[in-house]
This record gives sequence, structure tokens and C-alpha cells, in this order.
Amino acid sequence: MSEQTTWNVGGMTCGHCELSVREEIGEIPGVTAVEASHETGRVVVTSNGSLDPAAVAAAVEEAGYRLV
Repeated sequence: MSEQTTWNVGGMTCGHCELSVREEIGEIPGVTAVEASHETGRVVVTSNGSLDPAAVAAAVEEAGYRLV
């Protein structure tokens, strides 16, 4: 069963930022879709079950941003 989780991400200012965050989170096992918006500062992640918040935080940090 798929789950959808919304995360607040600080520091995104443009479409390139959104792409970087989507790519990094998309590499987490079980993630099936990622939508990011620099305008709202939110990322919506669809996955095949619960995600480890630490894994999401690490992916966001790898992209150069932070969970808030």
C-alpha cells in the first residue's frame, strides 16, 4: 500500500533546487514519486510504505538543503 508524506524543506529557491531534491529523495528504496515546490517549501513523497525520516533528511542534505 502506498503512503504519501509531506516534508518541509528549507533553502529551495528555484526549479533546479526542486530537481536536486527530487533526484536525491527518488534514490531512497521504496520511493515511487517525488513532487517538490520551491514556492511552498514542501516536498511530497509517495512510497511503498513508511520511510525512515533520517534517510529523507540525509537525501535532502545531500542535495544541499535541510528539513525544517
